[in-house]
Amino acid sequence: MWKEENNKLVRTFEFGDFQEAFAFMTRVAFLAEAQGHHPNWSNVYNMVTIELTTHDKGNVVTEKDKKLAAAIDKI
Repeated sequence: MWKEENNKLVRTFEFGDFQEAFAFMTRVAFLAEAQGHHPNWSNVYNMVTIELTTHDKGNVVTEKDKKLAAAIDKI
């Protein structure tokens, strides 16, 4: 579940292994590029943490972030 904290939508995803985590990141990358909105994220082994904020609106959560979060949830 996404949480709003420090003007960001944040969620950590856990996968079976690194390969699954990386495959997820690849899918998110294509999705984000298509929406013209790119996440801040980190990956350690089977964990991927994503932070969404709209930089050109002053680093706050906007509908753009919510739209990308919803699309990521469908992956």
